[in-house]
Amino acid sequence: MVSKVLVANRGEIACRILRACREAGLASVAIYAANDAKSFFVELADEAIALEGDSIAETYLNQRQILEVAELTGADALHPGFGFLSERADFARAVSQAGIQWIGPSPSAIERMGDKMTARITMRDAGVPVIPGEEIETEDEDEALIAIEQASTRVGYPLLLKASSGGGGKGMRAVERPEDLLEAARSARREALAAFGDGRVYLERLLTGSKHVEIQILADRHGRTIHLGERECSVQRRHQKVFEEAPCATMTEEIRSSMGKAAVAAAMAVNYEGAGTVEFLLAPSGEFFFLEMNTRIQVEHPVTELVTGVDIVREQLRIAAGEPMSCGELHIRGHAIEVRLYAEDATQNFLPAIGPLTVFQPPEGPGIRLDTGVRQGDEVTPNYDPMLAKLIVWAPSRDEALQRMRRALDEFVVLGTTTNLRFLRELCDVPDVVDGSTDTTMIDRLWPEGWTPTLPIEFEDGALMAAAVAESAGLHRKASVSATPNEHSGPVSPFMTLNRRYP
Repeated sequence: MVSKVLVANRGEIACRILRACREAGLASVAIYAANDAKSFFVELADEAIALEGDSIAETYLNQRQILEVAELTGADALHPGFGFLSERADFARAVSQAGIQWIGPSPSAIERMGDKMTARITMRDAGVPVIPGEEIETEDEDEALIAIEQASTRVGYPLLLKASSGGGGKGMRAVERPEDLLEAARSARREALAAFGDGRVYLERLLTGSKHVEIQILADRHGRTIHLGERECSVQRRHQKVFEEAPCATMTEEIRSSMGKAAVAAAMAVNYEGAGTVEFLLAPSGEFFFLEMNTRIQVEHPVTELVTGVDIVREQLRIAAGEPMSCGELHIRGHAIEVRLYAEDATQNFLPAIGPLTVFQPPEGPGIRLDTGVRQGDEVTPNYDPMLAKLIVWAPSRDEALQRMRRALDEFVVLGTTTNLRFLRELCDVPDVVDGSTDTTMIDRLWPEGWTPTLPIEFEDGALMAAAVAESAGLHRKASVSATPNEHSGPVSPFMTLNRRYP
């Protein structure tokens, strides 16, 4: 039985899990570093324990200290969220050995799917289609470079070098020409070794014009493994997702069925338990290929929740407690879109930003959900990932969901730090997004030199400051705006752009 859950994470995902625990009638424990002492997630927990140390390594990555807190508080389960220790098989094993229920898959499943080369081999053996490529097992650099050069002639160009233990785009290099291969391989190996302690890389054919589509799966201890349909996450910058939606705009029932069966087969091949995501590339031809499996909750899980009605985190808690999942027959209803609000300057190659959240006023209304760990008055620091919130909308159709997202972004007010709000708003009017023809190269194709706003907006300084003061006081908003709309742009709120010009 599970009665008290320690959440080994922070920020938005910690808030999400803590709320699910409360709804499930479970006691909760938060852990926090000193610079998080006033964070929202600390207030949400039934108990909150300060961690010793200053750095991430000393706090949120300190396995020994986290397990000591679990013992101290009597927590009988641990949820790792995403990032940090969520895909560390050694931590999952240590948690289980301490007599604490790990809310996630087994350590062996994490190990098999966490190593991308092992995952490719496992999926191939399970009959799941993989991208044409070759694994390079040797760790010796000279031997690896020779093997990579030989494999490249068989794989063909353009190709992609990928770190075996990688994630988030680290250790990944696209190679268009043979003469660029060895330097790219050296660079990828160096980055992978520094980031993951594992310099091994492998080769895959670079599939251009493809969509990034992932399938959410759930598996319990009662022999049931299901999928909850797909999400499309093609709109990415530097291999980081920006704009996600469910279902995929161009998905057919035939492809959904085949991809869903492949995802279930992938999960069953490693005796998976809990929530996970199987990621695929969907080619224009309709062929799809396995990319990787994420053995944790995904950042973009809310879009699946909104179109299926399934609370994925609540199902994780059920499964960890040994209960059968509660999902009955599933149907996809309507359309959901998520964008990630970051403290960053999109005009400066998405450079992370810092500063106070002097005003943080999310939009409201039907079909709008905000997952966040920040509040007005909080400070954005360089200590952690700059994601402030996930804005998610639902509507009966994709066109209506897109229009609802435009309206929500127009009404979202953030002052005090630079954010990507205006960039997100412009994305909603990009023709590829509007017609659903997005692929993984879209942002690089549209803005190869970096994003620049297409709607110049000028403020009179007095009007700007008056608007900011009025917003802070909760008074009627008013500002002087001049803009030249184009055929792809809707009405633009002045508050959407304040943070860009006045960081």
